[in-house]
Amino acid sequence: MVYASFLDWSPSQRIGEADFIGLRNYANLLTDAAFLESFWVTIKFAAVVVTLEMIIGVGLALLLDRNIRGMSLLRTIFILPMMIAPIVVGLMWRYMYHPTVGIFNRTIKNLGFEQGIPWLSNSTWSFIAVVIADVWQWTPFIFILALAAMQSLPRSALEAAEIDGATEWQKIILINIPLMMPVLIVTLLLRLIDAFKVLEVIMVLTNGGPGLSTEIVALRIFRTAQEFQELGEAAAMSNLLLIMLMALTIGMFMYTKIQEARTARMLKAAQAEDE
Repeated sequence: MVYASFLDWSPSQRIGEADFIGLRNYANLLTDAAFLESFWVTIKFAAVVVTLEMIIGVGLALLLDRNIRGMSLLRTIFILPMMIAPIVVGLMWRYMYHPTVGIFNRTIKNLGFEQGIPWLSNSTWSFIAVVIADVWQWTPFIFILALAAMQSLPRSALEAAEIDGATEWQKIILINIPLMMPVLIVTLLLRLIDAFKVLEVIMVLTNGGPGLSTEIVALRIFRTAQEFQELGEAAAMSNLLLIMLMALTIGMFMYTKIQEARTARMLKAAQAEDE
């Protein structure tokens, strides 16, 4: 892929027959308004969905970490969306977003409103629509890992906080979240990487439209290779995305090391207090 990004290569050629053009593909991308727009949409999409998924997923884990009757069933129901194929998720939400027979607009009209919401025909609402679909599907991933992290926390730290008179909210903010932070950082990283590569759901829902309002880089790469037949340019796009994700990964792991050291100090202090 790295070598291909320096070529003017089309699918009708063998890679050895393609012309070597150096950094021209990269130079073209940095001045291509459509690619820069898709890059901005990708960053905005990833930031919004991952933030919402982390908040909702960790919140559900805190809420469902209880010994209550029927809680096992609730946990199973919450993780079902993650098990559905992305194409099916896209089709399902597309039917629900339908302007006339979709469940959302039918409900809005049954409530007395004359017009429904243009879910997939308006640039703002289409972005909101793909965010909702992604949050619905992938919040369970955050929930599972956050719940596992909570259930593996040392009870000594929580018991020490209870002895000191800490409230439930104080235990969550001062004990649970800091101790869970290494797991949450890795979870955040995994979701960010995946959010930058989302393709099927957006392709089925909006195909990047209206205009370029929901066209993320992964969809732009697919179109460049499949529709525009520019394999070298598509490879350059993939490399730029790879470089950004590698930088993000290195930064997140450095932060994780700092958090692990902090957690170790907290555990050591809790054990010393128990002794």
